[in-house]
Amino acid sequence: MIEEKIEFSNSQMLKWMGYVADMQDVTPEKIKLLNTCGKRRNVLATIATHKRILIFADSTHANMLYKCWEAGYGDYEMYYGEGYEPSEMKHCHISDMMDISISGPTVIFIVNENTRESMIFGMKNENFSSGSVKYVGHEIRSVIMNKLELDNCDTALMVSAESIVIEASMVAYEGVIIAAERDGGSLRAMEENVSKFGVHNVEIISDLKDETLAGLPVPRVAFIVATRENIEKDIESLLKINPEIKFIIYTLELNILADIKEIMNRHGVQATEVMQITVSKTDKNSVFVAQPSPWLITGEVIK
Repeated sequence: MIEEKIEFSNSQMLKWMGYVADMQDVTPEKIKLLNTCGKRRNVLATIATHKRILIFADSTHANMLYKCWEAGYGDYEMYYGEGYEPSEMKHCHISDMMDISISGPTVIFIVNENTRESMIFGMKNENFSSGSVKYVGHEIRSVIMNKLELDNCDTALMVSAESIVIEASMVAYEGVIIAAERDGGSLRAMEENVSKFGVHNVEIISDLKDETLAGLPVPRVAFIVATRENIEKDIESLLKINPEIKFIIYTLELNILADIKEIMNRHGVQATEVMQITVSKTDKNSVFVAQPSPWLITGEVIK
């Protein structure tokens, strides 16, 4: 049996938007619309950054409400409706319907007035799954996110960058973040974090071989935590799929820093900026906490 394709028309979504806006006595501009039908969308991240979100759903995210409850949104106020045309919606909390499996055309309106409607760069490391991975300091991650300059539809490839992948996927929520994790432990940690944060626009791969990259979206920018044995091969591989790709190289190793300009030049990439990030701070006991001071090298193709 072929499952019916569910697709809300623009007119139907606008009718639902008007219905909900009138019901809540707010202007439509105060409501975030998210269409998840047949699409990979970051539902949890969107809920976390909007006070009012109107979700159009189908079986693509069948266990969406359970995932919301699991993420700690069980007490959020919710209105639940079904069908393409506006009709009466069930008023409850997410926890009341966490076991519902979404199948047909479904409309969900979630309200949490206490939500901060802003993207916070540099999430604290304790938010991520614990394990063998040593995450970059959240202050440094804030600078890296600034350097990436992602927009909401961007495609980026990141090598050995677990926590940065998660933040990037929330910014580029309508794009794709490709996470390359060669180490088995790091790959498992990446999978755990993707599940924990409910980000559905992350593609996890274990290498940068031509056949692996062939079926993936073409990245505009690449962020690489450099290793001596792979950095040049990584640059070569990525230039094959996008001859104009932008590179942000992260390293703590002086030998890589010393050689990176020459490596880039060999492949027609110019190092346009080299910067070092140093963070000095004390803990709650006024004890100085030393953090690694990485170098960030920005490279762009010479035209």
